[in-house]
Order: sequence, then structure tokens, then C-alpha cells
Amino acid sequence: MLDELTRAVLAREEVSRYLDGTKGERGDDVRARIQGYLEELKTTQRYSFYKALKHPLYPILRKIDRVGEHIDLVKSTVRGSRVVYASNHRSHCDYLVELLVLDENGVRPPIIAAGINLFGGPLGLLHRHVTGAIPIRRNSRDPLYLITLKAYVAELLRKHDFFFYPEGGRSYNGALKSPKTGLMQAALQAEHHKLVLMPVAISYDLVLEDHVLARQGVKRAQKTFSREFAEMVRYAVGYRSRAFVTFGQPIPLGGIDSESRRAVLDLSHTVMATIGRLYKVLPPSVIAAAMRPSIPLRELHSRADAILDTLRATGANLGVQSGAEAADRALEPLEARGVIAVAGGRVRVRERNVLRYYARGLDHLLASPSRHTH
Repeated sequence: MLDELTRAVLAREEVSRYLDGTKGERGDDVRARIQGYLEELKTTQRYSFYKALKHPLYPILRKIDRVGEHIDLVKSTVRGSRVVYASNHRSHCDYLVELLVLDENGVRPPIIAAGINLFGGPLGLLHRHVTGAIPIRRNSRDPLYLITLKAYVAELLRKHDFFFYPEGGRSYNGALKSPKTGLMQAALQAEHHKLVLMPVAISYDLVLEDHVLARQGVKRAQKTFSREFAEMVRYAVGYRSRAFVTFGQPIPLGGIDSESRRAVLDLSHTVMATIGRLYKVLPPSVIAAAMRPSIPLRELHSRADAILDTLRATGANLGVQSGAEAADRALEPLEARGVIAVAGGRVRVRERNVLRYYARGLDHLLASPSRHTH
């Protein structure tokens, strides 16, 4: 017996074209594959259980102070619209932090798109039966899978809000990534008459897995989450950070042609540019961008002031106002994390790749990005 969502997906025109054999494959084989994909995508959000997740996850969450910005925009938007949230992606902690900021402010968390590597073992059961996450095969080129995924998301949006990461995965070098358009197109295909997109930016003083990401630089192969989690635990000792979750003005999606690749791509780039402007500029990134291999503290203050002046002129979302303040807030935690060394009035680089990772977080806001001298 097929459930309502499966029947709705199978009835969609773009799926029916595969089922009737016009795409060159036997209908029965196609139906079996589609139903297999739908079974993989199937998820349930049990909100009463979801709210209790904070307690077993407390050892991680207590290390991150969550700060929500412009949450009133979200509250007013969800009252009269179906909302698609689109966020940049910094850390595995994003899934926890962003949705808990919504929950703590009285906004029911949406269904979220997550990489399929997060669905093994007990964590996978948690995602499927409590948080309401759907597993995404990010690198799949199977057209039947992509059609099924988009149809599933489109039908899901008839009853649920949806949260996804246009970059497709975490940034391994620290910079904002170019958007992928698959899930954006899927959202537009829902054709909900009150569908809006809410841009979201997340920024950390320190990213928990910074050393792991910076060492790799680019994503070469998908690791199991258990391995990634073990790496994160290694760097969690002494870790403490703030996480700023900043919401932007909702973007109405009515009238955008989901079948136009140019329209979907233009929308995706507009959303990423908006996320970039919302991104909270925090002290470690400013210090990282201002650093040289070895620099007197006074000169570091001056270089950080110049960077902040440039950012201020662009209307950046500043979380620090002066070079001296940036140094005062960033040097100690960066030194404790083994990224820099401070002695005799000078600051020296110890982990160049990690420092560049934080500096690149401001590349989208600076006129001459990536010209780091450390």
C-alpha cells in the first residue's frame, strides 16, 4: 500500500514521463527504482522528541553560544507563508545550531536536507524518525534519482517548511562556494502560492572541525560520519565558540520559472550574494585576514582596522568594531587552538592553512580577496 506522498510523487508529470516508458526504460523497472529512492528519502519529524534532543547533545551544544539575529522576520514570515530556508554551510554543527535557534524562538524546525553520509547507525535512525532530515546523494548523476528527489521535495513542501544548503556541502577552504541548483529548482517546482525563500547566514568565532577542513582544503572523498565525528571530538577539547545565525528578508518565489535554467541559476546566485552580506564578521576572521607570518601587535591592530574600514564601507554585518577589539577577542582562543603564537609583543603563525581558512571567510566581502601573506 503506497503512502500519500509516494502516490503524489508518482503522479507528477515529470515522473510519469519515465513511468510510461517514453524515456527508453521499461516502466516496471523504472517504477521499482523510483519507489526504492522514495523509500530511502522517506522521513518523519516527531517534534515532541525533537525538542528533547538538546539533552543528549548537551556536551557539544554547551560549547557553542547560539545567537539569533532578525528572528522576528522569521516569526512574521512563517505565519502566512511556506518557507524555504537557504544557508551557507560551515560545520556539521550547523544542522543542530540553526534549527535549535528556530525552536528556541517558537518556530517549528523545518524538514532539512542532509548528506547521506549522516544516515548510518543510530544517527541515521535519529534523522529519519525524529529530526525529519532527508538523505541527499550529493554526487549522484542518475537522472532518475534527481527527478525523484526534486519531485519528493516539491511534494514535501505542500505540508512542511524546508531547509537546505545551496553550496551542497561544507566549505573546505573557508570561502563561500558557488551554489548548486538542484534543490532550488525542486522548491520552485512545488508551485506553492505563498512560497518564499528565507536566506540564512551562519558564522562561528571558531569552527569545530577547522583543522580537519583546512588540512584537506578541498573535498576529495566522502568520509563516513563516524570517522568525521572522531576527528571533531579530537578538536573539541577546550573548544568554545559563538555561533551567529542571521536571517534575511524573505524572497518571494512566485513567478520564477522552475524549468528555466537561467532563472534558477540567477536566483541561486542572488541568494548566495544575500547570504554573504548577512554573514557575521567575527574577530578571528578579521585577525586572520590581517595577519602576516610574524607581525608586531601594534601593526596587527592597524591592519585589522583597515580591513574593518573596508568592510564597513560595503555594509558588512560587523561583529567587531576595531582592530584592538578584534585582537583582544581573537588572539587568546586562536593561540589556545594552536593556530598562532603570541610572545614579546609579536604574533606568529603556527598553522598557516587554518589561518587562511578563517581569512577566506571574508573573501566575498573584500575587493582583493585571497592575497594573504601568511
